[in-house]
Amino acid sequence: MLTITVCAALSAAGLAVSFLTAYRRRFVKATRLAAISLLPIGLAMAGLIGLGGKVIQAFSSWAADLVFKPTVWAGFAVLALAVVLYLVAGFAQARSGGGTRREPAEAGGRPAAPPAASPPALRRGGGREAAPAGEDFSDIEAILKKHGI
Repeated sequence: MLTITVCAALSAAGLAVSFLTAYRRRFVKATRLAAISLLPIGLAMAGLIGLGGKVIQAFSSWAADLVFKPTVWAGFAVLALAVVLYLVAGFAQARSGGGTRREPAEAGGRPAAPPAASPPALRRGGGREAAPAGEDFSDIEAILKKHGI
């Protein structure tokens, strides 16, 4: 009950400051102040302030157990071991060449594309494509030189 009273007083004080700000013709700032001043009473009415108190109490209880119970330390050691094993497995798979991956034909039931139709590799040099071996660009170069490009 005391919490709601304190929150109502905070909201009332904030709304008074917001009213004075609006009286000075600063309406945008007054609107922001009104929005912020309604937060305490809204949180109290929704029960979120009590929830926050319970969360803080639970966290402090856990922190005390962290300091005084060796089983909590053992739990962190087990979690660290799990993370290390997961990372080592990832590095081992990357080093061995990918492990056992399923081919797209097995996964989707469709035949796999031939190797010539694979997606293009990342290009270097600003995204320009290399000219195929059989094309001659001498006429285009001449036009560009003619225009000073």
